[in-house]
Amino acid sequence: MDYIAQGFIRSIELLLSGDHETYSAIFTTLRISSLSIIASLIIGIPFGFLLGYFEFPGKRQVRAVVDTLLALPTVVVGLFVYAFISRRGPCGELGILFTISGIAVAQTILITPIVISLTATAVESLDRRLRATLVALGARGRQILITSLMEARYAVLVAAVTAYGRAISEVGISMMIGGNIKWHTRTITTAIALETGKGDFAVGMALGIVLLTFALVVNSSLTLLKKRS
Repeated sequence: MDYIAQGFIRSIELLLSGDHETYSAIFTTLRISSLSIIASLIIGIPFGFLLGYFEFPGKRQVRAVVDTLLALPTVVVGLFVYAFISRRGPCGELGILFTISGIAVAQTILITPIVISLTATAVESLDRRLRATLVALGARGRQILITSLMEARYAVLVAAVTAYGRAISEVGISMMIGGNIKWHTRTITTAIALETGKGDFAVGMALGIVLLTFALVVNSSLTLLKKRS
């Protein structure tokens, strides 16, 4: 048990001293997660609104596919994205393999179904009289979209926070697409796996404390938003 206590003390020292390697992984994680959540919200919220608001042939099948993608394994996403953006792949000329952009693209694919599904659920839960009222008042297109999302804003925020929590704790994609390159694409999760495997328990624990803090903030935000919604 001594090595655990010593590792914990050393991890606190690394965090308080501003260790460059430790904070490089933290900032890389935040950058990738922020890029992926922004992209997923831009894509997912409109599609989620359409899926939840309108009735159309095949809606149940589309919804089933989206809900199935919620459990999509991260290594599967990493495998397919790697195949597309590797040098021999159809998108190899983009040169985004082993880059932050490449990880962000893969994470966007991973978390966008979360945004779509939860946004659709939020829109479906709105009072059915809202649509008729908006149409009667002359609202059209974008006005209906914005007003409906404002009514479901807390539930949509829950979707965003849930997706962000999935992105920030992801490891398979970061390892496969990013390559765990020091100072460049090494994230919190990949650094924890690497440093613990090397026997540098203190660094792994320091990053673990940061990741747990992020998880606590995300879960606290979810609890608060669910109460408000």
